[in-house]
Amino acid sequence: MTEQAILEAVQEIFRDNFDDDTLEITRATCADDIEDWDSLEQINLLTAIEKKFNIKFKLADVRNLKNVGDLLDLVVRMVG
Repeated sequence: MTEQAILEAVQEIFRDNFDDDTLEITRATCADDIEDWDSLEQINLLTAIEKKFNIKFKLADVRNLKNVGDLLDLVVRMVG
């Protein structure tokens, strides 16, 4: 699965979670960029991504994520 395909799938997860069909994310997108992205929403996003890609994040993996790019890199490593 390419990084672009993963980005597109994650984009859909973000749109579903934030109930915003126009939401556009980039590698630089971070929690400060999306008004409703709080700690609970972070858990919802990670859970949805785990289900989508059939992976399981460890706390150590997600603790230091700074933006969507870090998240994509993590998913690429785990799916790869």
